[in-house]
Amino acid sequence: MIQNPGFLLTVLAFVAVIGPLVFVHELGHYLVGRWCGVKAEAFSIGFGPEVAAWVDRRSTRWRIGALPLGGYVRFKGDMNMASQTDPRWLEMSARDRAESFPSKSVWQRAAIVAAGPVVNFLFAILLLGGLAYWKGDVVSVPVIEAVAPASAAAKAGLRPGDRIVSIMERPIERFTDIAPIVSLRPEEVLPYVIERGGQRIEMSIAAGTRIEKDRFGNIYRLGQLGIMSGKIELRPISLWEIPVVGTRRTKEIFVSAMDGLGQIVTGRRSVSELGGPLKIADISGQAAMMGLAGFLTFMALISINLGFINLLPIPMLDGGHLLFYGIEAIQRRPVSMQVQEWAYRSGLAVLLAMMILVTVNDLSSFGLWQRLSGLIG
Repeated sequence: MIQNPGFLLTVLAFVAVIGPLVFVHELGHYLVGRWCGVKAEAFSIGFGPEVAAWVDRRSTRWRIGALPLGGYVRFKGDMNMASQTDPRWLEMSARDRAESFPSKSVWQRAAIVAAGPVVNFLFAILLLGGLAYWKGDVVSVPVIEAVAPASAAAKAGLRPGDRIVSIMERPIERFTDIAPIVSLRPEEVLPYVIERGGQRIEMSIAAGTRIEKDRFGNIYRLGQLGIMSGKIELRPISLWEIPVVGTRRTKEIFVSAMDGLGQIVTGRRSVSELGGPLKIADISGQAAMMGLAGFLTFMALISINLGFINLLPIPMLDGGHLLFYGIEAIQRRPVSMQVQEWAYRSGLAVLLAMMILVTVNDLSSFGLWQRLSGLIG
């Protein structure tokens, strides 16, 4: 069992995870912006007071903020770190306007904004593909080796030698493809396609429930089928397979994350399972104790989630900007400043509400509220 990592290790691990991911995200914006001829006035990792800063030969101020919870690139013509357009950009000289963000075509602006999340996905692909090149790619034929007595699989009539072809119409190519689908759906009846003796059989199977507790006493309900695989091997891969395997693994993690989020939105899982910076910091510390491979896998997971979250159509996030550019492309004129201002304020309120929610969840998962109620009681 993983021991509780020390506070210093937790903080260092959190910075080691978030810092590089924020950097590559903002670097995507910065590089595509330069490619489109936009001047970057500031490149910041973290928010709040400056810990360190320097100015390069292009007059871009590179800064490190005291709060490592995000970052931003402020381009010429931006009013603030949220990339709201400064109305005064039209008063600039012709030369300055030419290298300002608002002067670029809607497609260039969209490319600059989309580059951040895209780089996060590419970074995850590189990490996961590189890990497969280092450790090997998992090869596990989805054939049942054994069925646990009295398990959900036994009750459904699954047998050793059965090959699971698909679950929920999702093709199962490896035995390891089964758990991400089943674990999120305890006691849910799911459609299976089983191959037995050369024939395909359709079944409806509900997984059993396995209860797990974390070290803070939080309880999680996970689906469990009760089947065992045969021998799982690690296949060496070549350099050219790194992006292929990395893309496959990134897709698997992304689909699993979307499944979990969809269940929270539809009420099938509790919103209390959403975690924030404190939870990420805690898991970062635990991942650091699992070795380099576990730590890099966790970093890839966070990179995928960071890319996805930034694509949500919420003003203040990259997805909100892309939504505005989509509307602009359709109506052939920018969204009015009044609408943008209203949207940004609403988006800020949504983000603050989400931060409060996940922070409350984090503190609850650490048992703070129980301790306080005990003290009060």
